[in-house]
Amino acid sequence: MYQELLEKKKTIAVIGLGYVGLPIALEFGKHFKVIGFDIKPERVEMMKNHEDPSKELPTEAFDNKDVTFTANPDDLKNAHFFVVAVPTPVDQHKVPNLKPVLSASDTIGKALKAGDYVIYESTVYPGCTEEDCVPILEKHSGLTMGKDFKVGYSPERINPGDKKNTIANIIKIVSGCDEESLDHIAKVYEKIIIPGVYRAESIKVAEAAKVIENTQRDLNISFVNELAIIFSKMGISTRDVINAAATKWNFIKLQPGLVGGHCIGVDPYYLTYKSKQLGYDPQVILSGRRINDSMPFFVAKKTVQHMIKEGKDPKDTKVLVMGITFKENVSDIRNSKVADLVSELEQFSVKVEVHDPHANTDEVQHEYGFHLVDKIGKNYDAIIAAVNHKEYMDLDEDYFKSIMTAPPILVDIKSMYYKKIKTDDIIYWSL
Repeated sequence: MYQELLEKKKTIAVIGLGYVGLPIALEFGKHFKVIGFDIKPERVEMMKNHEDPSKELPTEAFDNKDVTFTANPDDLKNAHFFVVAVPTPVDQHKVPNLKPVLSASDTIGKALKAGDYVIYESTVYPGCTEEDCVPILEKHSGLTMGKDFKVGYSPERINPGDKKNTIANIIKIVSGCDEESLDHIAKVYEKIIIPGVYRAESIKVAEAAKVIENTQRDLNISFVNELAIIFSKMGISTRDVINAAATKWNFIKLQPGLVGGHCIGVDPYYLTYKSKQLGYDPQVILSGRRINDSMPFFVAKKTVQHMIKEGKDPKDTKVLVMGITFKENVSDIRNSKVADLVSELEQFSVKVEVHDPHANTDEVQHEYGFHLVDKIGKNYDAIIAAVNHKEYMDLDEDYFKSIMTAPPILVDIKSMYYKKIKTDDIIYWSL
């Protein structure tokens, strides 16, 4: 398989061209013949014109890549090495939504031929590839996994907005259904991954490794979020405490904040879902999730308390929220906890305006039911700096005072202005 891919006698297909799939397709396109498939024709047209719908990659990233973009599933019949990079979200009940990955399996199964490989990159719970996806591949192809085609799992580790730790610069975990498949899958990925690959002992091990990466980070952040709640009651700065504690060599320095996005705030539920199926009710993981999910309400309540203390009636106030994306300097609004913060503020009858230089207002309207303001206005009773976009970093206290009513209240979730707001003229609070 590897040699025939290298000689371009066989073709790689990447299914799902979002923030994970597109960079993979383009990296593979440096060395192999690639078909990039996405179910949304409008996104495919953008990529044909060398435009990344996720706004992560520049136009030149498409240059000199052997990639054919398509929304026609029939084109997948020309592929032999399938890479699945579709999203794996949770529903409103925090239950894994496997529809995208199962639908991708359905599509691939109809194009699968003897000798082909299917590698999943989407985050799933341990066992999902072999127990949920393989039966669909076998059903639609009439083939048998292991005997007729091979399966592997190689979890994505892309960090949106990170221009340093790109796909080519991060060690890749790879796994296969047997030794032969593991060897070929490893060689294919080694061609594009500079630091090399880690060969996991099994597909389940690789699946589990991915899901605990983000679960561990979620738990660590939940700890500092709980500290922020405690220290707020004590009247001391969480940032001051963390900076002091970080002078110890083995202290893990993390900051509190809103935990959203399509990874850290989602992946733990895949692990807990499977755990409950097996008869174990996880305690620590779900406790951390509860804390992180409660932070939008905590920030909204603190903001309203500050306004009431200063004689501002919530129903007569206007609050600006700066930033809606799930992290800084990206356009991705999926699972944004800032949207939950806006909803919580509105529960207090506060009028809320939201500004974000990176997000698309139509997408925000479709996803969350409110639009963005084109320009930051004036006469705000409070401002919540929610996302540390580069456009916000250099704003100073004079600017904030100029667009707020007296007394101005600045809530700084990401501590962007920590130690920068020095005057008593602004009421400043941060997590």
